[in-house]
Amino acid sequence: MHANFLDPYQEGTSPVHRLDARIKLILVIAFILTSALTPAGAWPIFTLLLSLVLSAELLSDLGIVFFMKRALLALPFVLAALPLLVTVDGVVLLALPLGLSITQQGLERFISISLRSWISVQAAVLLASTTTFPEILHAMRALGLPRLMVAIIGLMWRYLFVMVDEVLRMLRARTARSGESEFSGHRAGGTIFWRSQVAGGMAGSLFLRSLERSDRIYHAMLARGYDGEIRSLPQPGLRPVDWLVLFIVLLLLLSLLVLSRILWG
Repeated sequence: MHANFLDPYQEGTSPVHRLDARIKLILVIAFILTSALTPAGAWPIFTLLLSLVLSAELLSDLGIVFFMKRALLALPFVLAALPLLVTVDGVVLLALPLGLSITQQGLERFISISLRSWISVQAAVLLASTTTFPEILHAMRALGLPRLMVAIIGLMWRYLFVMVDEVLRMLRARTARSGESEFSGHRAGGTIFWRSQVAGGMAGSLFLRSLERSDRIYHAMLARGYDGEIRSLPQPGLRPVDWLVLFIVLLLLLSLLVLSRILWG
């Protein structure tokens, strides 16, 4: 196993892949904001937002199932919203023990939050799957994010792979010292207490190695003239089709948001 499995980008030549990264970043942010600002219970608007992101997924040529699996990242947000079922006052739908009850308003808010989380995560996954991370960083910088923030995000992402490779090497070394093959089907090592001691030692060693490595990397970057700015070739200008997609989708999202606030706000 190699740390490259962490990279969500999927190569392709679809219209979504070819769309400028700056446009994709703006549209994804606008889509998530529209979803977040849509009032609870605006089911037709949520349906249209879902249809919009599903259409983009089809255009990406990666398959809807690909995005559905990765949209499971929204599950923690759904679980966090569960208490709304019994804490929001309203028309009682189901009485539960301990004086609790599920209300219509609580169920409506729970489903709305679940839909918001699910479709927003799908939009974020679509961006990450069709845009390389350097392109996303350049898009952030082009949209005015502080260069220090962009540099921190870029370095964190790049050296995440280095740290994961380090962890994998440490795990292989531990397996080799325990006298068991990682493909033998047996658990390497001794008791749970022994394994916890080894895991604690590995965590401490990884922390010290990361500090030492970060210090060496920082001094090496300074020696090469690093001043906090990401150096890259000039970004190409936006094509007419990029502007057209930006205008149409933003107009559609704004229309859906205004309509939802009028009818359900």
